[in-house]
Amino acid sequence: MKTHNATANRFTMIRKKKAGVKSTQIIKRSEGQDHFNARQSGKTRRNKRSDNTQSNAMRKTIIRALPYN
Repeated sequence: MKTHNATANRFTMIRKKKAGVKSTQIIKRSEGQDHFNARQSGKTRRNKRSDNTQSNAMRKTIIRALPYN
């Protein structure tokens, strides 16, 4: 199986083991951070600094595209 490189650049998989149960968390950087941020409100700029966790519906698709991560 091949890794989908566009997906590999956008998402990071974090594997955690909590109480004997393995869980995978998929994290994506917030979009729209490149430029023109001065015109955004303070709330929007603050929210762009943090990473976003992907939903369970997207998790299965992303894990299939990243078989070796």
